[in-house]
Amino acid sequence: MGVAHRTLELRDGALRMVVVADTHGSPHPDWEGRISAEKPDCIVHAGDIGDLRVLTGLEKIAPLHAIRGNIDAPVEEIPEALTLDLVASERILLRILLVHIGVFGAKLRGEVAALARREGAALVICGHSHVPFIGSDRGISIFNPGSIGPRRFQLPIVYGVLRLENGRVRMWHVDCETGKTWEP
Repeated sequence: MGVAHRTLELRDGALRMVVVADTHGSPHPDWEGRISAEKPDCIVHAGDIGDLRVLTGLEKIAPLHAIRGNIDAPVEEIPEALTLDLVASERILLRILLVHIGVFGAKLRGEVAALARREGAALVICGHSHVPFIGSDRGISIFNPGSIGPRRFQLPIVYGVLRLENGRVRMWHVDCETGKTWEP
């Protein structure tokens, strides 16, 4: 799997990132207002975009970094995997690996853990399961934002927020239907 690389320069040493996945071309009707209200510095889409117009809508809110999911047709500008270096004063504060299928249950897939190690990533952001999840495995943090697309089974319709400030990372989920912090 080829990995694209991008660098994000933090303003004042802080960054607020909204993380979405699995829109399947039909995000929740309230998605735009909810995500805009977060005032993100950037947005990440962890695959299964569906209709590419979803990306156009996200780009209107903040700079966007997206990868393809297993339902997405190959598009040259949208890589299969991506590392994002969050940088301040020319120093990498956090390297993120963005892949669509990253976990099996609560554990990193072996090939994803190996890729994260090879790329020096401390955090893997993934989608696919529609299950919101924050955890760690093999010394690597994991963040699945869930899905803001059509409801699957009884799963919530949520997105993730990542905040990097003073060298510390906080991650949480927001219910797209209510706008409130979501907890399992």
